[in-house]
Amino acid sequence: MIYIIAEPCVGVCDTACVDVCPVDCIHGPAPLDEIREVRDAAGDDAEAALKAKFGDDIQLYIDPEECISCGACEPECPVEAIFEDEEVPEKWEGYIESNAKFFENR
Repeated sequence: MIYIIAEPCVGVCDTACVDVCPVDCIHGPAPLDEIREVRDAAGDDAEAALKAKFGDDIQLYIDPEECISCGACEPECPVEAIFEDEEVPEKWEGYIESNAKFFENR
């Protein structure tokens, strides 16, 4: 089983999932420390600050090659953006492909 991060994470990038991941398989398009720094500095305006700095589609991704499918991240996500690939809601199925593509070029 593969875990996917879907639309609710876009612009949010809360890193609670990263903090509980035992294998550090959750990544962003920018270093996680930089994402945290922007979030922390912006406070209530974190979503706008993240989008301004990194683009409107900023989100976190789970590396399917590194993930051990432990599921620790799923309940930690405050916006409920993490799903097993077989459980991704139909309206967000495109995130399965975008997650895979993110890691093709890494």
